[in-house]
Amino acid sequence: LFGAETNETQLVPVIEGDSVTLHTDVTEINGDNDVLWKFGTKTDLIAEINKNAEIFFTYDDVHDGRFRNRLKLDNQTGSLIIMNITTQHAGLYQLEISGVMLTSKRFNVSVY
Repeated sequence: LFGAETNETQLVPVIEGDSVTLHTDVTEINGDNDVLWKFGTKTDLIAEINKNAEIFFTYDDVHDGRFRNRLKLDNQTGSLIIMNITTQHAGLYQLEISGVMLTSKRFNVSVY
């Protein structure tokens, strides 16, 4: 896995009711990678992939269940799909991929 930590925050405007994919920019997750998706200022864990441990989970009950039935993970790339987005889903999303190197990305999702 190649990558570097970046402090840049990617702005992602989305129309309410649409789906959006937050991309990892990784072609395939290796077995030794741990992929974590976090949301909000408290960075609550909303999704996780660890191939070696066979973990492919979305934690959609956090934040009063606002993500329930709205999160999907791409099991190959680790990208996060948010379906039928509402203004409740606007905010900061953070991606961390640990393995040989630590890669992190930040997305600021705005819904209009």
